[in-house]
Amino acid sequence: MFSYLSAVPATNSSVVLAMMVASLLPLVFAILAKVFGGFKSKDNANPREFLGKQTGAAARAHAAQQNSYETLPVFLAAVIVALLFFVPLSVVTQLAWLYVILRIIYGLAYIANWATFRSIIWSLSLACPLMLFYLAIRLS
Repeated sequence: MFSYLSAVPATNSSVVLAMMVASLLPLVFAILAKVFGGFKSKDNANPREFLGKQTGAAARAHAAQQNSYETLPVFLAAVIVALLFFVPLSVVTQLAWLYVILRIIYGLAYIANWATFRSIIWSLSLACPLMLFYLAIRLS
């Protein structure tokens, strides 16, 4: 499917690892938001208030975190459904890792304030779980 992802082993472990990385990405963006915003230990008393007051790159990193949490359930459900409906493991692996790569690019584009590019990457990342759902439907 994607020759540049052919180095990724088509194993259940690889798919689970992609799910784990995708699940941790929001935390990476949260850390970046705090670093860019100058988070101090006193801010830990109310971190949501701190993040809500941020502007610039810190606010955009926080928005990337929120969006990552919003799309994560769709991705996780799609991977599980694809595996349950016996979508070929190589396809599931490649689409799962493509999603992760696109979500990393998405977050970086969000922080850099590249709005149009970010929206394109968001659309492509959403296409990955939608394709997994489609393939599961076709095989059922």
